[in-house]
Amino acid sequence: MSKAAERNMVVGLDIGTSRVTTLIGEVMPDGDIAVIGVGAATARGMDKGGVNDLNLVVQSIQRAVEEAELMADCRIASVWLNISGRHIACQNESGMVPINEAEVTQDDVDSVIHAAQSVPIAQERRILHVLPQEYIIDSQESIKSPIGMSGVRMEARVHIITCANDMAKNIEKAVERCGLKVESLIFSALASSMAVLTEDEKDLGVALVDMGAGTIDINIYTGGVLRHTAVIPAAGNQVTSDIAKIFRTPLNHAEEIKTKYACALRELVGKDDHIEVPSVGGRPSRSMARHILAEVVEPRYQELFELVRDQISQSGLEEQIAAGIVLTGGCGRMEGAVEFAEEIFQMPVRLGEPLGMHGLSDYVQDPTYATAVGLLRYAQQNVQNRQRESSSTNVIGLGKRLLSWFKGEF
Repeated sequence: MSKAAERNMVVGLDIGTSRVTTLIGEVMPDGDIAVIGVGAATARGMDKGGVNDLNLVVQSIQRAVEEAELMADCRIASVWLNISGRHIACQNESGMVPINEAEVTQDDVDSVIHAAQSVPIAQERRILHVLPQEYIIDSQESIKSPIGMSGVRMEARVHIITCANDMAKNIEKAVERCGLKVESLIFSALASSMAVLTEDEKDLGVALVDMGAGTIDINIYTGGVLRHTAVIPAAGNQVTSDIAKIFRTPLNHAEEIKTKYACALRELVGKDDHIEVPSVGGRPSRSMARHILAEVVEPRYQELFELVRDQISQSGLEEQIAAGIVLTGGCGRMEGAVEFAEEIFQMPVRLGEPLGMHGLSDYVQDPTYATAVGLLRYAQQNVQNRQRESSSTNVIGLGKRLLSWFKGEF
């Protein structure tokens, strides 16, 4: 098997509460990504985005990674990893610096972002992302790209996402025990946003709602930039638990029933539809009306959507998301979820599937792969940025060598 680095590959590892997904992508000469390996395994040892049994998580990762490696016929050494959980927090900050030269340079931009992120962060927390929102040069506001502009002083507004250091260390440790290096940690909803949102939606204002098994991750964009981040520690597992208790069926069967037959809106289910429900303790299966299942699921989905609505309301951005809501993640694709969400939110709602992927696109054209696909996109952008910085550094270095040579000659 060939090494992934030699074939210009990036690897996204999505460790969720119910499933671990590995995607191997090959970066094409035109910058697009072709998915060449897909691996998935049931997640064990995870709860609401956090690790609660390290050994079980390691085993789940190994299974998903080996499956993807086999499909792609390569051996991977490093991954881009997601993180979520109730410990995720956000804050909007600003910083100001004088402009050193006649016009703004990349060094000035780096300095002002550093000034903006130099806020006191608790010792037990770490910064995950510092995302520029806009720049202000003197009295001119809402500047997206300040390089080359003239002025005396520059201010930057940034969105900072932080996480608990111990939670990050635990999930990194699980990956490292599989013999893999973690290139970077990425907030799950930020990755999903890169996979399913369009630039038009971000400009107009949109809320991404990534409904997983253990958490609901939220990102709110207005004016093309991220303004608010939140995590709700309740999601699809609550629905599964309700089905298991009310129908008296094991959790694994409850999950299967939810995936195959559940509907978030009871009015969409026919009265005559029936399903087979496995029993516990070796008892025979029972036939039950699918409408009863919808009556169990609908109140829980209503509660989850109302929690999301409250979070959007608390952000103060409710009136600015003209493009509405984009639902993604495994729970977002349930029948009736989009229609029910439109009733609750009173705004447009669509199901978010990964956009514009190549290679094994049929495998990943599903909301459950949104985070993993987003990790590939994030990795691709960072690799390209590093290459640009490296090439510009090489050009500057060559210029300095030529200058010193000329000085020596004359």
